[in-house]
Amino acid sequence: MSTTDKELQEKMYAYLRRHHPEICRHWFDQIAVAGVEGGLLRLVVDEPVRLKYLQRTCVASFTEAAQSASGRLMTVRFVASDLEKVDTSVKLVRPPTHSSENNFSESPILLDEQMLLSPDYCFDGFVVGPGNRLAHAAALAVTSKLGRAYNPFFIHGAVGLGKTHLLQAICQATLRNQPAARILYISCNTFMDAFHESVKAGRMNDFRNRFRNVDLLVIDDIHFLSKREQTQEEFFHTFNMLHQSGRQVVLSSDAAPSEIPDLEERLVSRFNSGLVARIDRPCYETRVAILKAKAKLHDLQLPEDVPAYVAARIDSNIRELEGALTKIRGVALSLGRTIDLDLAKEALGVNILVGSSKNNQPSMQAILDSVAHYYDVKMTDLLGKRRHKSVVLPRQICMWLARRHTRYSLEEIGGYLGGRDHTTVLHAVRTVTAKSSMDECLRTDVERLEEGLKASSLIAPTSAH
Repeated sequence: MSTTDKELQEKMYAYLRRHHPEICRHWFDQIAVAGVEGGLLRLVVDEPVRLKYLQRTCVASFTEAAQSASGRLMTVRFVASDLEKVDTSVKLVRPPTHSSENNFSESPILLDEQMLLSPDYCFDGFVVGPGNRLAHAAALAVTSKLGRAYNPFFIHGAVGLGKTHLLQAICQATLRNQPAARILYISCNTFMDAFHESVKAGRMNDFRNRFRNVDLLVIDDIHFLSKREQTQEEFFHTFNMLHQSGRQVVLSSDAAPSEIPDLEERLVSRFNSGLVARIDRPCYETRVAILKAKAKLHDLQLPEDVPAYVAARIDSNIRELEGALTKIRGVALSLGRTIDLDLAKEALGVNILVGSSKNNQPSMQAILDSVAHYYDVKMTDLLGKRRHKSVVLPRQICMWLARRHTRYSLEEIGGYLGGRDHTTVLHAVRTVTAKSSMDECLRTDVERLEEGLKASSLIAPTSAH
């Protein structure tokens, strides 16, 4: 790459980081500038999935950045270093001719145009924790032994927990490791729409050729088959044909097979015949790791206390975590500030910080507000790094109250209190417990704080200390 090309590239990426941070990825520095010719800037991308993703979603933003960086009118085109190879592997679709040796076709990959693979959703970008360890291990096994490890492979869990990530990771790993395999990755809605359109047009042979002549069929949100009797009938026969010929089937759902309403028993039985893996909500440590991984993906610098703070406040799903990170990044850009704990608190605001009070439990914000008001300390000091005795004791009482009256773990409480670790919280709980048994004034303070929370109907009465 020439000096001029490198300067152009650096200016483009600086522009993208300022004006289109949502599309920026850490691997953008692997894109090579092939030069400008006749107002056309060619950018070379070697990885097929990244190339397809950039072609579909990023041309306009890169063109805008190129024009700003160069001061000239030009158009960006993403190309491969071996264009013919990429076009063959990603776009062309020929009738399959299966080899008797490995049961894979010699035809190229088939990627449904409606389901674009995201480079973000690869195995390297998947954070493994207690709630998803089995699903992740099984997904890896499926890609190494297509049709032989776990077939079918059924993943289920609530929204935003990583099911689609694993489905796409399976597709991408297969695309890299077994380029001769034919893949069809679609949503259940696409399958149903294609079926109904084929029935109306009298083209069921085309439909069946499309879905039954693949080596890997991946369908997201299969629970939408519920109450669709005709579609269930067609999918049953499609599934049987693929399974009996040793082709891999991977499905995802928001519920286990037996819990999908109005799903035919024979389909439930087929789905249960392979491996059914559940994905649970990520624990605190996993949420912290996810935030760090997302930040690295977007080339975003975060101090250690920010992921701890966000992870302690958001325990629902990965999408909510990513949304919080996006908001923090947006506020930092709009204010021209570096991301730190104070900015994260400002960005997320009271609504996320408070959370919802469940089972008559106080929210963390209610506890923090009560203690800050009672001891007349600033919230920033309470959550900050100051270790003056006028702040340390109120901070420890916050931890004690949170441990006593909320469902949060030691790690999560520490996250609320400025990203402190669980040993600090445990020490605080033990300290307040010990001191309140000997210090009448402290015991009175704690009782008044609890009474104040109870008066607000936030916590149920507790037994005496």
